[in-house]
Amino acid sequence: METIFSKIVRREIPADIVYEDERALAFRDIHPQAPVHVLIIPKQAIARASDLEPQHEALAGHLLVVAAEVARREKLARGYRLIINCGPEGCQSVYHLHVHLLGGKQLGWPGID
Repeated sequence: METIFSKIVRREIPADIVYEDERALAFRDIHPQAPVHVLIIPKQAIARASDLEPQHEALAGHLLVVAAEVARREKLARGYRLIINCGPEGCQSVYHLHVHLLGGKQLGWPGID
C-alpha cells in the first residue's frame, strides 16, 4: 500500500529526519502534539500493528530501540510517551506502522494535554 510515509522513505516528500538506519526512519510530525513529536517508522511497509507477525519481531523491537535513541538525542531524560495507533477505532490515520514519540512537557492521561 502506498502512503505518505512510503514517499518520505523514498525522499519523494521532504521531512525533518532526526534518525535513519537501514531498517527505520524517524522524523518530526508536521502536526506536533507536544514540544517533541517524532514518528518512528519501519522502512518496510507494514500497514498496522495488527499486521505484525513472528517474522517481524526483530523489526518491531528495533523500532523501540530507535525510539529510545531518539529520546536520548532529544534530551527527554525526564520521560516521554510512545503511542502506536492501530486501525480506525485506534485513530490510525496513515496505514504505515509508526510509533509516536511525545515528550518535552508533562503529559496527561489518557490524552496528551
